[in-house]
Amino acid sequence: MELQTPPIFDGHNDVLTRLLNAGGLDAAPSFLSGRNGHIDLAKAAAGGFGGGFFAIWVPSPDNIDDRMREMCKAEYDLPLPATINQAEALAVVLAEAAILHRLEELGALKICTTAADIRKCLDTGKMAAIFHIEGAEAIDADFHALDVLYRAGLRSLGPVWSRSTIFGEGVPFRYPSSPDIGGGLTEPGLALVARCNELGILIDLSHLNEAGFWDVAKHSKHPLVATHSNAHALSPHSRNLTDRQLEAIAQSDGMVGVNFAVAFLRQDGQMRTDVPLSQILRHIDHMIAIVGEDRIGLGSDFDGAVIPAKIGDASGLSGLRQAMVDSGFGEKLVAKICYGNWLRVLKTTWGT
Repeated sequence: MELQTPPIFDGHNDVLTRLLNAGGLDAAPSFLSGRNGHIDLAKAAAGGFGGGFFAIWVPSPDNIDDRMREMCKAEYDLPLPATINQAEALAVVLAEAAILHRLEELGALKICTTAADIRKCLDTGKMAAIFHIEGAEAIDADFHALDVLYRAGLRSLGPVWSRSTIFGEGVPFRYPSSPDIGGGLTEPGLALVARCNELGILIDLSHLNEAGFWDVAKHSKHPLVATHSNAHALSPHSRNLTDRQLEAIAQSDGMVGVNFAVAFLRQDGQMRTDVPLSQILRHIDHMIAIVGEDRIGLGSDFDGAVIPAKIGDASGLSGLRQAMVDSGFGEKLVAKICYGNWLRVLKTTWGT
């Protein structure tokens, strides 16, 4: 039987957006009873999924099917989606935050604001959730929304998704491509870094372009964290991290969560699911060689990406865990990758 322990704490999922699209608060109970997606309570139990970063994301009004077809080509360069105004984005963020809180009310999970909270959940079998926002469109330049959302449990924030905000620029879905696309953080972006440092909000570097990455590296007091990104050396996609970026993460005692999205795993950058688990291990091995064993974890992108057929959904995590063991990863390293390294960097960032 494949391994279901140690529990996996994961760097990224988009289940809240999926639930919003499926009916909002009325769809929340399906997380308990079973839903057509990557994560629900039954799938989590089957795969030893202990929780993770529950992302709030504001969708762009584009055709996802068209995007998927383009990303099956040998080369592609999808234009950056249009910017979204703050009022429109805030309405979506509040709606998804309400779903997260409803899930907590239903007993499906606990919103965690300390590393100690997460460890207790993992020890007791309660799903642990970090309130995360992917793309800061909903945040105003005065940070009124940020301060209120922090008090509602927000503890992690990506300044951009793959479209520009008042804070900086994201990378497009482009293959092959360097992440060195566009300018760095704006003045409000630098102020956002400072305010997140003050509050103890983790700054997520996934989706941020390389110039923005280096601005965060220069100005942030916290470890550098990319919640769901892979190695550019193995998959030369604009969304992946160069070895130089990985070195900076190591120097900051930061963290990378390996993304299961097939286009960011494959050498050819294509959105095709025939990806062996060994390819995920190749990315892990490459990044361990640069960042070390204490700075690597998982960032699945469940419910937000096309993932390898060998995993399928959260229930398939047992196979990945077993593949790590079969490849010679020792017990201590597997535990670090599954959850321990996330707890370390979160305690450092949050202070508790």
